[in-house]
Amino acid sequence: MGRIVRFHRDCSPLESIPEESVPEVLPELPPQPPREPLLTLPGALIGYILLLAIIHLRVLLPPDLANWTVEVFGFIPKRYDSTLLTAAFAGGEGAKFWTFVTYSLLHANLTHIGFNVLWLLPFGSALARRFGAVRFFVFMAVTAAAGALAYLIADEHDLAPMIGASASVSGAMAAAIRFAFVQGSFLSFSRGDADAAAKVPAQSLWRALHDRRVLAFLAVWFGVNIIFGIGSIGIGIEDVKVAWQAHIGGFLAGLLLFSLFDPVPRASTHVADASSTDQV
Repeated sequence: MGRIVRFHRDCSPLESIPEESVPEVLPELPPQPPREPLLTLPGALIGYILLLAIIHLRVLLPPDLANWTVEVFGFIPKRYDSTLLTAAFAGGEGAKFWTFVTYSLLHANLTHIGFNVLWLLPFGSALARRFGAVRFFVFMAVTAAAGALAYLIADEHDLAPMIGASASVSGAMAAAIRFAFVQGSFLSFSRGDADAAAKVPAQSLWRALHDRRVLAFLAVWFGVNIIFGIGSIGIGIEDVKVAWQAHIGGFLAGLLLFSLFDPVPRASTHVADASSTDQV
């Protein structure tokens, strides 16, 4: 039977103790922190969703007043047509400025707002945790404006108001994929709690566009938008159409401008790559 022998510093045996008499002492492990659910919503996102819901109560107004809010706060490319010098639009000159953002807070119906909120739950939640409230709201406004600009460039003579948060939602999704697949993040196989998953170092733009998972996501995103036409729509007199140009404008803005908003330092292993290839 084996015996455990204790030694002095000179390695001479002092005494021998039967192995059976040595108590087995295991080190105490620190308690594991509770794993936070992935879809626990941060305050900034809850505030954004509540804002959309409150503004959507406009549908309870009399029809004439409800339509007036769309004309004043919806984005109408025809407002900027220089050939219409005498044309008057509701909202006057001020609407040429505020509608670049306010259109994104209006929705046509519950299905419209529901789809946008559904996409925001995973991606907007991670982005709001990462950016904080101020950066998050500014980012959503900037991507909304980028979507409106893209729509204006593509269809400058359109008289139908465009409404919906899809340009901002698309921007949030594009920004989130810059870090979503990094180890420990919310779309990786080894994520941490919600806060830790949202604050892993992001990939550089170059690395992201060479990541097969990101490329697969891009393919799915464009496919879903093309097939189902989810998101921001224009409300015309006779028909309803999808403003896909605004989706792309918001998405590209989110992808390219992410680094300007990101407060999380880049990982040291990515520094060389970021300095030479990621110039956004």
